[in-house]
Amino acid sequence: MRQILFRLIGILEVAGGFYGVAIELPHLLASGPLHTAVIQLIAFALYAFVLVAGVLLLENSERGIRLSSIAQLLQLPLIGTPIFSYGLFCGAFINVFTTIHLHPEVTWRFASQGFNLAFGGPSVSYVGINLLALLSWLILKLR
Repeated sequence: MRQILFRLIGILEVAGGFYGVAIELPHLLASGPLHTAVIQLIAFALYAFVLVAGVLLLENSERGIRLSSIAQLLQLPLIGTPIFSYGLFCGAFINVFTTIHLHPEVTWRFASQGFNLAFGGPSVSYVGINLLALLSWLILKLR
């Protein structure tokens, strides 16, 4: 059962990382403002990291387990404030978050990717976690 779950996590990491790299590469090659290029370079690096972690996990290496654990932790937080915003998902997500007005919401998506890093964000602040990343991280800790 452990191997099946590890393979599923690896497949989602490879798919989401590859999709993210493919989406970000044309943006990196286009000229634009420096602050936009820096954020796109960070996104590209994160997606490439998740892609490599997924490949190593599919090869059943110990390094792949460690890197995939880090990749899952990077996908865990969801933060949106007027000052700073961050969110990452590769492959799939089940997000649970609440706004400052305490209206909890659950969103989910499969076979997708997304990255949000900004200095400045929504007018209504929110915080949350990616439950799928948390579950995947816990599974990776089952040795």
